[in-house]
Formats: sequence, structure tokens, C-alpha cells
Amino acid sequence: MRYRRRLRSRIIITFFLFGITLTTLFAVATLGLRGKLEDQLINDQLQHSVDNFVDFKRNNPDPEARFPFSPVVGDIYSSRRFANVPFDRQKYETGVYDIVENDDRERPHSYKLAVRKTDDFWAFIRYDTAKEELSERQLLTAVIGAVVVFSILGLILGFWAASSVMQPVVDLAQRLRALRGGGADDRLADHYANDEVGQLASALDDYRERLTDLVERDREFNADVSHELRTPLAVIATTTELLLGSPTIADKVRERVRKIDRAVKQSTELTEALLLLSRRSREAPTDGETTDVARVVEQVVDTQRHNLGQKPVTVRLELEEVLEVVAPSSVVAVALANLIGNAFKYTPSGEVVVRVGDGKVVVEDSGPGIAADEAENLFNRGVRGKDASGKGAGLGLAIVRRLCELYDWKVSLRPRPQGGAAATLDFRMRR
Repeated sequence: MRYRRRLRSRIIITFFLFGITLTTLFAVATLGLRGKLEDQLINDQLQHSVDNFVDFKRNNPDPEARFPFSPVVGDIYSSRRFANVPFDRQKYETGVYDIVENDDRERPHSYKLAVRKTDDFWAFIRYDTAKEELSERQLLTAVIGAVVVFSILGLILGFWAASSVMQPVVDLAQRLRALRGGGADDRLADHYANDEVGQLASALDDYRERLTDLVERDREFNADVSHELRTPLAVIATTTELLLGSPTIADKVRERVRKIDRAVKQSTELTEALLLLSRRSREAPTDGETTDVARVVEQVVDTQRHNLGQKPVTVRLELEEVLEVVAPSSVVAVALANLIGNAFKYTPSGEVVVRVGDGKVVVEDSGPGIAADEAENLFNRGVRGKDASGKGAGLGLAIVRRLCELYDWKVSLRPRPQGGAAATLDFRMRR
């Protein structure tokens, strides 16, 4: 994962690194150029002085004649006295040399030695570089101080630039947060110049307008669906209730009317659950309605029996304790209908056990079962088990998962060791 910094920090660090890099490069170049030029200038001057020294002695052979030296010490030997030249100087030819002598002092002593050798004279001029070394150290100290000062200035400039550059972006972020919290519904682009931030604000305005239109159309659709579906379902429910109350209809007809009545209830519950999910609320709306889970389980088992058909499957309902949750019965019914309905559909023979207790409902079947690594994936939209048969869109478990997220419940699937699968709907976080 790539390391990320805040934009403000990036600007500050960039200015700081730019300042310290630029001043350091300038300091290094200054010191290098100064040392090179100074060394070249001194060498040229010493070579010129030693040449003049030899010419002076040729023109003034008197031993009392003194060449006018200033910061240098000079020695000259005639051809008759070449043997008197110190041994450590005899090895040098004409030129200028940097000499470092190690003695009893704390630090080595360095100087420059200019040499001129001719057939009649050997001349040596010694130039002490202590002052130049001191000056170089002072210059180095000053340059380091300048680097530190300019680095601090670069850091201060970075903070100032970051504040100036980031202020429109920070203001835009604050206005966006105000919009999210239900603030003023004015256009963002009206508060900014026609620059990059203004163009970003304009793009956000356009996106917000399109999103608002989409949400509004979604709300209108939900309202229309709520009205248009509930009305015919209510008519069908009223009609089936009247038919079931009539003593003149035949038993076969009565049974068919009961199926219609159960289908109407399922459709009504599913419609209410889907409309609830379509609102995209962060928290489940509740009016304090409490639902008896065991009673809903009995109703769901009854409405889902048509999925068993003529299969040799035994259904066993185990009510271990009274379980109540604060949620609409329609939501609980939709969640349980998917779990129990799947168990009925995919169990060819054996039994289905629905157990209510310990704050949860567990549905166990003796069907083909599921793979452990497949269980979590089955809650994704459009995903069906690899052994699933018949028609289906793979939406049932996805709806259950979304309802659980809305009401802080937990749903899970797992394979049973003895075969089949077990689905658990845990209400304990919202009891």
C-alpha cells in the first residue's frame, strides 16, 4: 500500500527540501570555487615570487642584499652550496607544493613551498597557510549557519505557502461537510474564483445536481410503489378474508384461497422490507414495535411449506425460550422466510429443524450442504450455490444481509458435520 501524506504536509516538506537543497548546493559550490581560486592565486603568486627571488640574487650577488619578503620565508643556494640544501627539500623540482608537517603540536602544520631550480641557484619560498585555513574554517561556519537559516526560512515559507494554497481547498471541504450535515443548499462554485478549486467546485455542483435528481426520482418511485402495491394487495387480502369466512365454498377452493392469502401476506411483508431498504437509512426506523419471533417462525414455516411439495422431509420446530425483538414483524418474517425457504427448497429428504432460543434462530437441514469457503460469498447479490437447482436470482440472502446490517443483527451460514447446512439469524445486538 502506497504511503500517503496530507497535501498540506507535502507542500511544507517540498519547500523545506527545496530550501535546504538549494542552499546546500550553493554553499558547496561557493566553498569549492573559493578554495580552488584561492589556491591557484597563491600558487601563481608564490611561483612568481620565487622566480623574482632568483633574478634578484643574480643581479645582487652581495650576501647582505635582502629580497623584500612579506608573509613568506625565502632561502636560496648557489651552485657551490647545493649540498647544504636540507635533504627533505632536495627531492622537489620547480613548482609549488603543499606540505604538511606532523610535530608535537595538537594538529598538523601545513604550508606551501615554492621551488625554483636553475643551474646556478636553488630558491625556496615558504608560505604559511594558517591564516587561510582559519579564514576557510570561518567561512565554512558562516556557510553552515546560512544553510540552517535559509532552511528555517524555507520551512516558514512552506507553512505560509501551504496555508495560502490549501485555504480554498479547506474551505471547500468545510462547505461539503456542511452540505452533508444539511447545511445551506447554495452552489459551491459561487464562492470561488475560476481557478482549479473553482472548477472542482463546479464539477461537484454538477455531480450533486445529478445525484439529487436521481435520489428524488428514487423517492418518487418508492412512494408510487408503496401506494400502488399496497392498494391491490389490501384488496386481495380483504377478498380472501371474506372468502375464507364464507361457509359455502368447497374445501379444495378454501385451501386455494388460503394459499392466496399466504402469498398476499408474503408480498406485503416483502414490499415493506424492500421499501425500507430503498430508503438507504443508516439506522433502522422503529416505532417501538416488538415482535414475537416464535410466532413469526410458525407463520413462516406454514407459508413456506409449499416448497416441500411431496418430498419426504420432516419439519421440526423447537421453541427453547420466548424471544422478542424490537423490529416490525414484516422485517423478521422476510429474513426468516429466505432462510427457512432455502432449507425447504434444497432438502430432498430427511428433516429441517428450526430452533428458537438463546437470542437467535437456527435453521438446520439435511440437504447437500455448502462448502465452508462458499458460505460468505452466498450473501452477495446474484450468487447462488454451485449445487443449487431450479430458478432463482440469488437475491434472497443478499436481502437478509442488508436487513441485518440495518437492524444490527447477524446472519451466517455454515456446513454441518453430519451433512447439510445450518443458517443462523442472531438478534442479540437488538434485543
